Amino acid sequence: MNVEIVAEKFRSPIAQELCAEVQAEYARRYDSNGDEAVIEHDDFDPPNGKFFVVYRDGEALGCGGWRAHGSNQAEMKRVFVREPARRMGLARRIVAAIEADAAANGMSRVILNTGPEQPEAIALYENLGYGPQTPFGFYAAFPQATFLGKDVSGHPDFVARVDAEHMAVES
Repeated sequence: MNVEIVAEKFRSPIAQELCAEVQAEYARRYDSNGDEAVIEHDDFDPPNGKFFVVYRDGEALGCGGWRAHGSNQAEMKRVFVREPARRMGLARRIVAAIEADAAANGMSRVILNTGPEQPEAIALYENLGYGPQTPFGFYAAFPQATFLGKDVSGHPDFVARVDAEHMAVES
């Protein structure tokens, strides 16, 4: 099985297809219209962010990206894996790619928000070292929102270590 994580433009057809699936899942889980926080297409353009798609044997199975939040924080958004490909470690690889790229672009912390209807996401992030974060952005006033963050600086070899541990393309 060949797994690749590829940087894609957020406005690309595959990124938009995957994001539509993310929104549909949010709508189903939260009985809502999905994530109502505004995301502009250029939010994920380097050097202020990047969007990734994970492929296995050429098939797009998931996505995620980061966008700058202030001068030294990266907000992680749209981490998603299609249902048939879950429990294969792909979300971990996406998060690792986001962390490594954000760190390589001068970000010292990765922050995110999620909610109670995504317990598997909360468990994943906590397992990866994310802890409580001061509320921010669109959902800051929502008491049910969960805010998490992780320092990605302070380790000179962080990018290389993440690369070696999580971004191998052969599985």
